[in-house]
Amino acid sequence: MVFSSTVFLFIFLPVTYLLYLICKPTAVRNIILIIASLFFYAYGEPMAVFLMIASIIVNYFFGLGMDGKYKKPLLILSVIFNLLMLYVFKYLSFSVSLVNDITGAGIPVPQITLPVGISFFTFQAMSYVIDVYKEPKLKEKNILNIFLYISLFPQLIAGPIVKFSDLADQIKKRSITLEKTTLGIRRFIYGLAKKMLIANTMGQIADAAFNSDVNNMGAGALWIGAAAYTFQIFFDFSGYSDMAIGLGKMFGFEFKENFNYPLAADSMQDFWRKWNISVSTWFKEYVYIPLGGNRKGKLRTGINKCIVFFLTGLWHGANLTFIVWGLMHGMFLLLEQYGIIFFVKVKPEKNILVKIISHIYVILVAMFAFIFFRADSIGAAGAYIGRMFTGFGAEAVFSGSVYSLAFTPYAVITLVFAVIFSTDVIRRISNALQSKGKAELSEYIGSAVTLGLFALCVMNLFTASYNPFIYFRF
Repeated sequence: MVFSSTVFLFIFLPVTYLLYLICKPTAVRNIILIIASLFFYAYGEPMAVFLMIASIIVNYFFGLGMDGKYKKPLLILSVIFNLLMLYVFKYLSFSVSLVNDITGAGIPVPQITLPVGISFFTFQAMSYVIDVYKEPKLKEKNILNIFLYISLFPQLIAGPIVKFSDLADQIKKRSITLEKTTLGIRRFIYGLAKKMLIANTMGQIADAAFNSDVNNMGAGALWIGAAAYTFQIFFDFSGYSDMAIGLGKMFGFEFKENFNYPLAADSMQDFWRKWNISVSTWFKEYVYIPLGGNRKGKLRTGINKCIVFFLTGLWHGANLTFIVWGLMHGMFLLLEQYGIIFFVKVKPEKNILVKIISHIYVILVAMFAFIFFRADSIGAAGAYIGRMFTGFGAEAVFSGSVYSLAFTPYAVITLVFAVIFSTDVIRRISNALQSKGKAELSEYIGSAVTLGLFALCVMNLFTASYNPFIYFRF
């Protein structure tokens, strides 16, 4: 089940929320959310839900053992269990195929269906056990609370990854207020609009470029396709995070922000402080710092960053393209760290030219890295990028499908809004109105925009057939 579906919007969410409001005790509300979350997951993954339940139960018992004399061996076993489960369902087929490609062994490749969201709920389960190992007072004896923490449907299948320490108190005690509910609904609709109105439009353009034979494509069409995919993945995932945060507020939970305008960053280091914050924070806390972080010299710091970004890429998907995507980001972070890309060290507020160059640099690095993220193979990504710089003579064929999709009035308007909403312009305008004593005007405008966006989303939902969620495969 996806948030941008009629089943979710008009059946699942209203019924769940109504039952939640009727039942006042927190313990009863937790049970309602657990049942609803399991149904939500089972709706699209009827067999995989048992895998998630098994993961929750096993990690719950690992957590119980984190204050005994065998807690370190149990911690090691828990990490092995979680990584092995992730490996079997996500990477086993990829590993066998890779061995076959390298050795020609001809080993039968197992056909294993990837459970939706397995990377997210496995990382949450691992972080719970590791955190209890570090801080035994976090140990939770009520298994229902662990069930709710890992299965909570707003963030179950595409994040953001939430630490147990951030939710432990909220699971036991939280409140619903009119203000919080209003903010939650508004945030959800903004996220839905990002997904339905911007990401889907950009996605159709990107698909037209990436699904075509690059040898028959002009350079202009390929640049448009790459830019469209950059916007698609940003608005797809940040939109989902907005919806998750909004739903959380509606049910009384506070989730941390997961995106903070990363496409407006002025360095790749700044980009990773703002992009998919929950995942980058997870790797920082559970991989980078345990490896030594930046405490053991420049060389070791560089190696640690390479390991982290290799694993970050691998986490996103079982394909060499994702590894290349991760290592590209790691490489540019090291180039910045060692001063080779020097202009990002200049304070951009003191030099407008540096600020412009820095933004262009970040967009180009992110866009070219996302070409590997989107491509089926490294060779396909290389051919795509090469054609971007050599395919100018082919523009005579007009790369029809890409241009016919990209240059419609609707697509052009959508692109303008994509650029605007990639920055914090709207937030600045809202803050300016409030600072000038026009908070009421800002509220009226916000409410009108919210209602308008929801109406557009509903119309789009009933008329459009293109509605993929990129991060569901993770």
